[in-house]
Amino acid sequence: MLAPMTGAAADALTELEREIDAPGGGLDRLRLVPTPFVPEVRLHLAEDAIVWWARMEATAGHALPAPYWASAWAGGQALARHLLDHPELAAGRRVLDLAAGSGLVAIAAALAGATQVIANDIDPYAVAAVTLNARANQVAVDAVGDDLLDRVDAEADLVVAGDVFYDRAMADRVLPFLERIAATGADVLVGDPGREHLPADRLTVLADYPVPTTEPSVDPSPRRVQVLRPG
Repeated sequence: MLAPMTGAAADALTELEREIDAPGGGLDRLRLVPTPFVPEVRLHLAEDAIVWWARMEATAGHALPAPYWASAWAGGQALARHLLDHPELAAGRRVLDLAAGSGLVAIAAALAGATQVIANDIDPYAVAAVTLNARANQVAVDAVGDDLLDRVDAEADLVVAGDVFYDRAMADRVLPFLERIAATGADVLVGDPGREHLPADRLTVLADYPVPTTEPSVDPSPRRVQVLRPG
């Protein structure tokens, strides 16, 4: 049974539900669409995340978190594809999707047969989006908004993290966490399109994929995206 959503995440869920149910279309709308590289998973994505963000901030009258959850990032697409192509990685296991964004990788883990899936993101809108996207794909994913990066145990058999090395501050926190979790015996998988702060010398490449992207302001042609593990 999934934990009830409260606080900011509950407010964000109500807001996104209104957005999804509202009539009309255009660049500032969310659409439920198949993910380009993982068509088995449908996500509520922004036609243009920047335009959607601007409208929502204007309506709210104050700044809102950047809607990273409203795009299907390349690293997450590669990880989700990898789990669906190799379901034995998740089947029968407890899975944690770190910095889950839209919940794409968490949903793929659930479709691959995971017994428990937790999607973690500190953005309440991402927590809400994961909930809506899991509902759309008819899978059970528990979305939580805690900051987990100082923990020493993920309480999971498999930890997945897509597109987490996007800046130095995040990389400096994420890598030690992932290495601690790997040291406990859990499997750890990372998806990354070669971002500047990827610590390639401390990761081993397991696979790579030519992934199209819905990221804003990025060339939509396929990019080589790696799936890696610590070590």
